[in-house]
Amino acid sequence: MTGRVSFVGAGPGAADLITVRGAKRIAEADVVLWAPSVIEAECVREHARPDAELVDFSRVTDADVVEVYRRASVSKLKVVRLHAGDPSLWGGLRDQQDACRRLGLETDVVPGVSQVSAAAAAVGRELTTSDVAQSLLLVGPESAEHVEEFAAHGTTMAISASGARAGLLVERLRAGGYADDTPVVVAHKVSLPDETVAQTTVGELEACVKERKLYRTTLFLVGEVLAPPASRRRVAVVEGDEPVRRARPSKWVKRASRPLVKSAGESPSAAAWSAVHDWQETARTKRSAARPKPEPVGEPMLHLVTDPPEQAEQPADDEAKPKAKPVVAAAAKRNPATVRASTTPRNPSGSRAKKNKRVN
Repeated sequence: MTGRVSFVGAGPGAADLITVRGAKRIAEADVVLWAPSVIEAECVREHARPDAELVDFSRVTDADVVEVYRRASVSKLKVVRLHAGDPSLWGGLRDQQDACRRLGLETDVVPGVSQVSAAAAAVGRELTTSDVAQSLLLVGPESAEHVEEFAAHGTTMAISASGARAGLLVERLRAGGYADDTPVVVAHKVSLPDETVAQTTVGELEACVKERKLYRTTLFLVGEVLAPPASRRRVAVVEGDEPVRRARPSKWVKRASRPLVKSAGESPSAAAWSAVHDWQETARTKRSAARPKPEPVGEPMLHLVTDPPEQAEQPADDEAKPKAKPVVAAAAKRNPATVRASTTPRNPSGSRAKKNKRVN
């Protein structure tokens, strides 16, 4: 057994947008590395064990983080490093994985809801369509200087850049071919209580950013696909038209349509979240239960229940007689650490009676 480091996407910010697998990794972790400035504290508080070590990696150096990994390798610890959004987007994942592998640690990546998806969901738009834009370009803060080249493709762009340089961003978008009326979505701290999500255009982008005082790293979605949907004409039903026949649902559709069993007054979402919490409690106690307490030297591994009081007092002749071996003794020899003795007598007569009835 070796230590493990899991790189978990915490989602765009809201605590309930983390995946179930991400919550499981946090519940199992001995150490959680996270940044409270970009990840909601509830996301860690709801899932981490009470005895887990919490490290704010935004206040320590990279060498300190590597020291945590080294300690995990020596003590075989489970470490979770939380990333805002998805760890595969602008998270420096490769360097961290290389450092862990040099220390002999296992690594795994748990994807998360990206800020790009959360921003598109906040305005109710899709980023790719077959008739407007069939591709999406992701531009990170270090590639913002190439916006003009990327804009020449004329497709949807997701740009993570400093809000203080919104004017320069507008110039590069215009130079790349975007018109001033091209729709833009401005998103900052999306899904958090103090989020800022605004819809504007390329021509009014700089003024929009200054009005909302967005000077730090902000997400900009640019493209015609973000335009408000056109009003759809309602189709009138003509009398005499042949009714449309609906296909009969299959057995799988019927099975999936069954209502969830829940208590009175509990919504399906609350029932699902309650199930996640039940799993978390099991995961938190699983590790301690997997480590049996050492038995004192000289005592048997298997403890049997003593005789009842009415059978304890017997004549001396009965005490001298050899007692029958317990039924569980053979099982205890095979796996004494996991066998639990039971005082419930076996009743094989029932199964034999059923077998004879079948033969007859």
